[in-house]
Amino acid sequence: MAENTSPSNTSGTEEIGNWMFSLIPVGVAFAFYIVFVLYARLENTHLFIAFGAGAAAIGLETYWIIRGIRNKHPSTIIMGLAGIGITVLVLFTYLSLIK
Repeated sequence: MAENTSPSNTSGTEEIGNWMFSLIPVGVAFAFYIVFVLYARLENTHLFIAFGAGAAAIGLETYWIIRGIRNKHPSTIIMGLAGIGITVLVLFTYLSLIK
């Protein structure tokens, strides 16, 4: 009999692996974003890059929170919320240091 491999039957380590693997497309898109921002020679380039990184990370984490809610995986929801908290903390720290 074939084993059921639906997303709701994945283990915690598989979920973490999937989460890490989902960073690859966001990383590639962010690399193109950085090239575009640097090529455009905007006045506050560092702010565009910082807010772009924050938006990308929070967007990805929100996807994982919704996935965790749908699949009833509290650990995925907690990782997503922790990721958003860390992203906001890093962004505010960076903004306070550049002033």
